[in-house]
Amino acid sequence: MATASVCNAVEARWSMASLRSALPSVSTSTPTSIRFSGAKSSPSLSSLRKPLLLEGSFTGLCPVNPLLSLGLSGSTSFEHNFTIIDNGSRIFAMRHGRKVPKLNRPPDQRRALLRGLTTQLLKHGRIKTTRARASAVRKYIDKMITLAKDGSLHKRRQALGFIYEKQIVHALFAEVQDRYGERNGGYTRIIRTLPRRGDNAPMAYIELV
Repeated sequence: MATASVCNAVEARWSMASLRSALPSVSTSTPTSIRFSGAKSSPSLSSLRKPLLLEGSFTGLCPVNPLLSLGLSGSTSFEHNFTIIDNGSRIFAMRHGRKVPKLNRPPDQRRALLRGLTTQLLKHGRIKTTRARASAVRKYIDKMITLAKDGSLHKRRQALGFIYEKQIVHALFAEVQDRYGERNGGYTRIIRTLPRRGDNAPMAYIELV
């Protein structure tokens, strides 16, 4: 029959002083290299084996100086451990300042909206829409006019893939040289107008120059 022994709760309680006394003492000496003893190996394998470094000593639960465990007694930061290698690689930064106007729509609906606004503006010459949509569609209008100024078959097919009506594309490629031949950009003009009744959205006219 086993008997249960009652231990005093005060004696079984851990203390930080007893934990620190159980750890090894602090030493700032350079760590030595050791090798594990084992079976004999061939000379080629033994020459490739690297010595292992002992880790530095600790006080309590945190290291005194983590760089001492690496054998760097005179270092105070980790900047010496990083090596810059120029191997021809490219480093890309974050996409700051490249935000796309979402227009409160998913990507497919947003592209369809911009294509429709571009088609209507090239067809009528002037449309009324919100300021956000007018600012977003402006670069697509400039892109279509730039394609038309080139006049090649490839550029015409690119315009046909974006503008909904083929007749507008053919008319644009036929008349763009007479109208914008001497102009290098800035083909549209945005004129602000009164807000829209109902939701008070800022409105504007966008027209071809």
